[in-house]
Amino acid sequence: MLYQPTRKKLAEVTRTLVNAAMDREKADAVIKGGRLVNVNTGEVQPDVDVAVKAGRVIIIGNASHTIGEETQIIDGSGYYLVPGLLDGHMHIESSMITVTQFARAVVRNGTTGVFVDPHEIANVLGLAGVRLMLDESRNLPLKVYVGAPSCVPALPGLEDAGAVIGPAEIREMMRWDGVLFLGEMMNFPGVLAGEPSVHGELQATLEADRVITGHYAVPEIELGLQAYAAAGISSCHESTRAADVLARLRLGMYPMMREGSAWRDLKATLKAITERRIDTRHAMIVSDDTHPHTLIELGHLNHIVRRAIEEGINPITAIQMATINVAEYYRVNHDLGSISPAKCADIIFVKDLTQMQVDKVMVDGVIVAEGGRVLYDLPAFDYPEFAQRSVHLKAPLEAENFLIRAPSKDGSVTVRVMEVIEAQVGTRHLQVTMPLRSGLISAAVEKDIAKVACVERHKGSGTIGLGFVKGLGFKGGAVASTVAHDSHNLLIVGMNDVDMAIAANKLAECGGGSIVVRDGQVSALVPLPIAGLVSDRPVEEVDQKIRELEQAWKELGCHMVSPFMTVALLSLPVLPELRLTNRGLVDTLTFQPVDLIVTA
Repeated sequence: MLYQPTRKKLAEVTRTLVNAAMDREKADAVIKGGRLVNVNTGEVQPDVDVAVKAGRVIIIGNASHTIGEETQIIDGSGYYLVPGLLDGHMHIESSMITVTQFARAVVRNGTTGVFVDPHEIANVLGLAGVRLMLDESRNLPLKVYVGAPSCVPALPGLEDAGAVIGPAEIREMMRWDGVLFLGEMMNFPGVLAGEPSVHGELQATLEADRVITGHYAVPEIELGLQAYAAAGISSCHESTRAADVLARLRLGMYPMMREGSAWRDLKATLKAITERRIDTRHAMIVSDDTHPHTLIELGHLNHIVRRAIEEGINPITAIQMATINVAEYYRVNHDLGSISPAKCADIIFVKDLTQMQVDKVMVDGVIVAEGGRVLYDLPAFDYPEFAQRSVHLKAPLEAENFLIRAPSKDGSVTVRVMEVIEAQVGTRHLQVTMPLRSGLISAAVEKDIAKVACVERHKGSGTIGLGFVKGLGFKGGAVASTVAHDSHNLLIVGMNDVDMAIAANKLAECGGGSIVVRDGQVSALVPLPIAGLVSDRPVEEVDQKIRELEQAWKELGCHMVSPFMTVALLSLPVLPELRLTNRGLVDTLTFQPVDLIVTA
């Protein structure tokens, strides 16, 4: 059966809701005898009925008077009734699946609303990409609220994306139905420096009376963070320490504490709450980036709520961080965030709050998932041809394109190296002495140093940045991906130039994705034809392909958690400490381009 939402705005149904509450009409559905998790008061109310009319809650308590002959009765005994979970910051594209497939994966686990920043697809397809995601989300049992991407590209002048978004584009998107906020302002150097274009985007958002979400990714939390907040930026998901969370809370900001597939920050960040017992009404827990494997094996926000509980957070407090706090921040608490009269009847049925295993999911008053399965077929969405032809190279790449030459022929040379840190977004900026062979600097297995190339793939300009990365454990071969945050150029990492060229060209042929090549042969390939970021296949098929990719990475010698996510950030020049774009290396503490070779 095809899912067909009957969602109506509150303004359209106020008389209907009142009539049903006052027994002039009967409820469409009544949940009988559940234990209501009341996030408004932070308590559990036993033996509560919840009556629903026109997709919204009308009564909590004794709802017997609302039951008529055609009212659906749902047994709530033995269940905690929890508001549908809301992810306050995430990127659907990072899951490498379409909005439809993402909805299939998360609704069954209790996520009923997401606030997405589609800057991944916007960096490839511009405003057209944002439109596509909005259009696809219209008829799903998942409420998708979109932020206007603020940083396309993330750091202008130091990288090249497939589009450029500025104040005029932000103003346009703020008029679109479904766009509620400004996506994460990653260009915090531009904010602090008073760059006109950056502040023009902030102004356009504030004039539209929308919230501005942030990304302040440096450890300095005194002057810079306060100046950043003074620009009207009211949240940030880049806390990695308890001190970061506390500083943001003290400034009236909303810290979004992250637990995704690769970035596992809750253990550290939640200590700001567990060790100080501070007020949590501005605190949120979010996913940011989640891979299909995590969605299938662990869940989505239910898993993150469970992780918060494991770290010592009271279960109701953890639920508040993923429901009412999110709704109030984004100013949609008239619709979402709690099980209360007038709110959308988005309710999840849970038997054990500490485990957060979801048995049933109600969206807009209809049970849409049960026993870990979505009960409806979701409507198909066809992506146009332009969205599936996004890899444009100047010419096929050859091994010679990846040669790194030094000024002298023999001896050694000191070079800058990015060192990755498992399960963290940051890199270390190292200076390493490397041997020369006929004037060339090569990857070195003995030093655990691989070569990295970032190739512009949107306009076919031919620009290539070259560098080195330490910590992946590669013994040979090469990997490549068109998922390379945030400009999503073609990123190749390898131990030999021939395999690097093969990997790059194969991805260009199939329209993008992720690949592993060894000794001239493809070991694993995940095709991502939509913008080079997303598969049009079911989430289970994508998960299987990614498992094969992960095994191929292990066979190269890499045993990190979600290594392809870590590598995909090597090209993001707004994260510390050293990054590589198609224009070269960037010191991301000073936000200046730097030479690969330090001394010869």
